[in-house]
Amino acid sequence: MDGPRRHILKTFRTERAWRVPRPPPPLTLPLRSMVSARKGHFVTAEQPVPQPVPAPLTAAAIFLVLTIDPGGEAAVRDVLSDWASLERAVGFRAPEPRLACIAGIGSPAWDRLFSGPRPAELHPFGELAGTVHRAVSTPGDLLFHIRHERMDLCFEFVTQVMSRLAGAATVADEVHGFRYFDERDLLGFVDGTENPVDGAAARAALVGAADPDFAGGSYVIVQKYLHDMAAWNALATEDQEKVIGRSKLSDIEMPDDVKPANSHVALNTIEDPDGTYYAGYAATPSVTEQMLTHMFIGNPPGNYDRILDFSTAVTGSLYFAPSADFLDDLPDPPDPPDPPDPAVQPSTSATPDTGSLGIGSLKRSNQA
Repeated sequence: MDGPRRHILKTFRTERAWRVPRPPPPLTLPLRSMVSARKGHFVTAEQPVPQPVPAPLTAAAIFLVLTIDPGGEAAVRDVLSDWASLERAVGFRAPEPRLACIAGIGSPAWDRLFSGPRPAELHPFGELAGTVHRAVSTPGDLLFHIRHERMDLCFEFVTQVMSRLAGAATVADEVHGFRYFDERDLLGFVDGTENPVDGAAARAALVGAADPDFAGGSYVIVQKYLHDMAAWNALATEDQEKVIGRSKLSDIEMPDDVKPANSHVALNTIEDPDGTYYAGYAATPSVTEQMLTHMFIGNPPGNYDRILDFSTAVTGSLYFAPSADFLDDLPDPPDPPDPPDPAVQPSTSATPDTGSLGIGSLKRSNQA
């Protein structure tokens, strides 16, 4: 295959399935200042501390997508500014491994919460309509991705956060994930074989010098898929392998001259009521968007990902997970809107209220 592969740090999560975590990467201390052992003085590290996006996968997780209620912006800002202290307070009860909590903000919510610049590539998730399948775009202002080896810690963190957001935000989608056998998803195949690890994971997932105001952050696209398990299980193993592009038992990728062009592996490689939850972190959303375009539109157009004949996307949204430093020191909130001009009288040309409910067959007749 010509040219290097471009990666996103992706996690497939299921309501019944979970992946075995990889060994943790070498420990790095996210300190702003470090002591020089040779000269005994402090030097300042310029790289912002990220949220735990590249942290190892875990046995349990909770994904929450929320919408911010009108007037709820102050409560949301308060939770985001206390995000790290909440993580420490809950995680202190079971310090190993670390409780990993990530907060992402959607494009419409960003301008409701913060003044000043915004991430260069943050925008609403764009719907993709292919000739057969569709990647839908669904509402979402906030994404909370909480993971640990123990579900009780994930649950406790979410409980604390949601108690503070009562009346300020509404849950639009909630998914609980847990480990499912030997790194396999509900379709029975090993998942995430090509995920980058260690330093490569950070390079793939975190914004760098291209957007210095938001270095250390990450773009994340999330989707929930529902599988037609009866139709999938009716396929012979050999046919399932052609859909995925890998051996089901050994997880070995098929050679290029054997692998079908519409297999999941082929269309997920970027050059230069059972369900799966997909979360893809990347330094630029364009990488994930190109992958989804290949899946739903096809590469070339019409050659869509065969896995979509069995898996239907029912949600889709895009967020920016800023650095931990950003959350510790939030920008000022936006200026409040100007009050209405009292000299401008409201229009009185609207149709008078007739008492009708105005919803089709429930309309009430005004006739005697």
